[in-house]
Parts: sequence; structure tokens; C-alpha cells
Amino acid sequence: MKTNLKIAAWTVALATGVAVLYVARTNASYAENHGVDLKTAALEQMANFNVGDQAPDLAYPDPSGKVIKLSSLRGKVVLLDFWASWCSPCRMENPNVVRVYNQYKDAKFTSGKGFTVYSYSLDQNKDRWVAAIAQDKLEWPNHTSDLKGWNAEGAGIYGVRSIPMTYLIDGNGKIIAKGLRGPALEEKLKSLMK
Repeated sequence: MKTNLKIAAWTVALATGVAVLYVARTNASYAENHGVDLKTAALEQMANFNVGDQAPDLAYPDPSGKVIKLSSLRGKVVLLDFWASWCSPCRMENPNVVRVYNQYKDAKFTSGKGFTVYSYSLDQNKDRWVAAIAQDKLEWPNHTSDLKGWNAEGAGIYGVRSIPMTYLIDGNGKIIAKGLRGPALEEKLKSLMK
């Protein structure tokens, strides 16, 4: 019996060691593929903001070059939407976001008046980004990008590793939900109405 417990303990220790090595190797691979050092990759990995946290501010240019601050939208419920023109799941989700935007843009919420979207694109090609905004009829005025692709600073601040990724932010600048897509976005907005 004691021998079986020792074998089990060694198996768990070995499995844990393998898992730690895998995570370290994955982070090293990510860092190498994206041109960042391991310290930066580790900091990005830790940049995971949760419901209840204050949303970090972003300030990036729109297609005309005008800088739009996320904080300038305080007072409204904001969907911070990380996406790109080349991202098929993002483009498939866009009609839902447009529909929800049109339905709730003038709504009154318990923690904000109105709903808007702050789109942050991980594109590198400005023409494709602007064309996707027009093709998908993304009507809100808050489209931003630094055109750095996966090295986008805003994505790094929020620790975004895959897109689409969303953060729902209340009128006081607090994150109230994340990763909402499809019907979940509308259900959450309904629950926040006065």
C-alpha cells in the first residue's frame, strides 16, 4: 500500500513538472514568434482583467488619425471589442454587435446612459481594416487600431491572446462582463436596464 502511494506521489510530481515545462516552452514560443522578450510575455500573460476591475484606459487612433480614448465614453455602457478584418469569427459576430448596438444605443442602464462600442482592431493593413468597417456596417464612431497586428499595444494591455474578445464596461469604467458573444451580449444588456 505504501509503495502505491509513493508511486502515485511520484506520478503527480512528474506530471506537474511536465505541465510547468510545457507552459514555459509555450510562453517562450509565443515570445519568440511575436518578437517580445520572456519578461514582457510573462507580464502580458498576467494582464488578465476580471469582472469588477477598473478597465485600463486605451487611447489609439481612428482611421482618420484622431485619437479616441476609451475613458471618453464614460457614462455609457461600452463593449470593448478586440477584432480584425482577417478574423472570420469576428466578422461572423459583427452583424450581432451591429444589431445590439442599434437596439441599445439609446437605452438607460442602471450604470450608464446609452450603449456604444469601442472597436480595437488587430489589423496591420489600414485599407483592409477600413474596408471591413464599411462592409460590416459598423456604425459606431469608435474604431481604433495601432496597426501592429498581434503586437498591438491595446491587446497587450488587456492580455488578449485570441479574438474576438470583448469586455463589457459600465458607465463608471468597471468591467462587468467579458467574452460576451451572440445572445449572451444582449441578455447581459437586458439585465442591466433600468
